[in-house]
Amino acid sequence: MAVHRSHLILGGVRSGKSRFALAQAQALGLPTAFIATASPEDASLRARIARHRAERPRDWLTVEEPLDVVAACRRVARQRDLLVVDCVTLWVANLMQRGEDEPAVVAAADDMAKLLNERLVSIILVSNEVGAGVHPPTEVGVRFADRLGRANQRLAAAADRVTLMVAGLPVTVKDTPVSGHLHDATPEAP
Repeated sequence: MAVHRSHLILGGVRSGKSRFALAQAQALGLPTAFIATASPEDASLRARIARHRAERPRDWLTVEEPLDVVAACRRVARQRDLLVVDCVTLWVANLMQRGEDEPAVVAAADDMAKLLNERLVSIILVSNEVGAGVHPPTEVGVRFADRLGRANQRLAAAADRVTLMVAGLPVTVKDTPVSGHLHDATPEAP
C-alpha cells in the first residue's frame, strides 16, 4: 500500500505560494481535487476565484468549502489521490467570521493535522505566513494573526514537507523522508 505525503506551502501576499502549489500538484500527475476556501462575497473576489479556476486543469475536481474543510477533504479522499487546499488563511478567517474562538480554530487545525498524519490522501496546503509581517493595528487583526500563526504551527509540525515562498522562490524549511510513498521526490518549482 502506498503512503501519502503532506506539504505545507507558506508565504506572504503575492509570494507565489498558490502558483507553486499548482505546479507541485500538476507535476505529480495524480487524480487531484482542489479544495477552495474562499467565499465569493464581492465582485473582485468572484473575479479572482474565476481567474484561479481557469488556471487549474479541467480534470481536477473543485470543491468550494469555506468552513468544514477537514470534512470536505475526508469526503474527497475517497475519490482522489491528491488534495490541494487553498487556503488555510481564508479558512481561519471564515471560522473567525462565523464567531469561532481561539480554541475552536486551534481544534480545526488539529483536526487537519490529524488528517495529514492518517495519510488517507496526499495533501498540499497553502497558507499565509503572518509572523514576518507588520503588526496588525487592530484587535481583530492581532487575534487573526495569532490564530493563523497557531494553526500554521500545528500544520507545519504534522506536514512531511514545509516550503516558505520568498519573492516567488521556494525555500525548503522541512522535508521529512517517508518511505513507500506515492511520489518518491516532490518536484521543485519550474
